[in-house]
Amino acid sequence: MLKPILYFSVAGLMLAAGCSKSAPSTSGGGSTSAPGSTPTFSLAWSEYPSWSVFGVAHEKGIIDGEEGKLGPIEEKWGVDIVLKEADYDTCLTYFGSSETDAVCITNMDTLAPSLSRDAVAILPTSTSVGADACIAVGIDSLDGLKGKPTYGLEMSVSQYCFERNLELQGKTIADYPFKNMDPGAAAQAMQSNQADIESIMVWNPFVMQTLRTRDGAKVIFDSSTIPEEIIDMVVIGKDALAKEGGEAFAGAIVEAFYEVNKMMADSTTGDDTLIAIGQKFSSLSLEEMKEVVKQTRFYGTPEAALALLTSEKFQNETMPQVSSFCESHGIVASKPVIGFNKDDAQFNFTTKFIEAAKAK
Repeated sequence: MLKPILYFSVAGLMLAAGCSKSAPSTSGGGSTSAPGSTPTFSLAWSEYPSWSVFGVAHEKGIIDGEEGKLGPIEEKWGVDIVLKEADYDTCLTYFGSSETDAVCITNMDTLAPSLSRDAVAILPTSTSVGADACIAVGIDSLDGLKGKPTYGLEMSVSQYCFERNLELQGKTIADYPFKNMDPGAAAQAMQSNQADIESIMVWNPFVMQTLRTRDGAKVIFDSSTIPEEIIDMVVIGKDALAKEGGEAFAGAIVEAFYEVNKMMADSTTGDDTLIAIGQKFSSLSLEEMKEVVKQTRFYGTPEAALALLTSEKFQNETMPQVSSFCESHGIVASKPVIGFNKDDAQFNFTTKFIEAAKAK
């Protein structure tokens, strides 16, 4: 597989999480043993707000992410879901090498593996509307940033967000050098007052930590200017969908996601659910998580997801633009065929399973 974009590898960068293929222990009850005939499917996920939902679904007993055990949604759909928690780039490797049936991944990062394994996006989970930001010290505007290096992860959503904002402001990209640096290291350098690090392009929780820690740190721009261009999703291999029980697996994943979102929206369970997600996402507090979900906006209902996937702008402008960026920067050798409800596309966005959840 081509070099992956290491956008959401917060677990690996922040918490040095292991690449365990087993789900965390559950505090929820109600699991039953899976009959031997139950089809088993795996979902690889890493710690990020709308992806940690699946770990919370396991903990709350909505699904049981351990092999051989079924939660209520798995029983309903007749499938056994195995959760594989790992850092983000490991999840990409799992999917690209067919070691997992499904993966939590961004729209950009799906392009490369879809060239060798047909991919089906079944569920958008969130979009970045401020979670990615250019932060500077001693610089008050984009004009003041001209000629000064900004440090962040090259060939990534960070670089995409950086260059898109320059384009929107009518700036010449060549006037704003982007230097490759691990985002955790870049954030730490700014937080520790390293003199030569005046500008960084990073994502949460690095954004929140840097603004809180470094006096004078200021957001020059962020991803709120490009809503619904950076999309977090669940993608299933077309080969996995074709297996016995494959479509039931997709339906169970979609329903589990929306069940946790219902808990978030409920005034009696919302705070506890946010706290549970925050414990997985860099151990953030309730108040921090309330800010995080403003900047990482969830597609918490079928209606919200369908509005994105049926949008002419997303289909005809956003995805072609993202694909062209990846090709021009060498992230993919060529553009995969992208389709919307087109089963023969290499990278197909389907509304089938979301519509089924809506009709449920």
